[in-house]
Amino acid sequence: MFAVLSDTHSRSGHELVGDARETVERADATIHAGDFTTEAALDAFHDVSERLHAVHGNSDTDAVRERLPEARTIELAGVRVALTHRQRGGPTGLAMFGRERGADLVISGHTHRPSVTETDYCVLLNPGSHAEPRGNPASHAELTPDGNGLAGEIRDREGAVLESFRVEGRN
Repeated sequence: MFAVLSDTHSRSGHELVGDARETVERADATIHAGDFTTEAALDAFHDVSERLHAVHGNSDTDAVRERLPEARTIELAGVRVALTHRQRGGPTGLAMFGRERGADLVISGHTHRPSVTETDYCVLLNPGSHAEPRGNPASHAELTPDGNGLAGEIRDREGAVLESFRVEGRN
């Protein structure tokens, strides 16, 4: 299982509580779509995550930006995943970013609003913010290998499922 988070916005640590913390602790890997804010927050994620795949966001300090790329592409259970904090152009910009990278799934953050959007090219996932939801439910996502793809859920702090989705791999 893979934990997906974004927008921690912390000065001191990972700010993981409730179901988000349990998910990260049991995950095979954690994916973070940026805005740790400080190196202390990034280091705290490294301490609790078996493997961390992350990008920097617009609110990250220079020290975090030096350690993380703006975008990256990874493979999870046969699904090609493109990761960024944000792209100009909203969903269309994110879909084009995914298409350029041959992605089945694009994970982004920035809005603090959990969402799943299916496009002609890929699925767009924003896990929301587990720590600073800004009027949205505090949330994260879980991705579980399932046949030729990933079964996904966006969950709130208590673990209730807000949305379920599936991403097929092209391999």
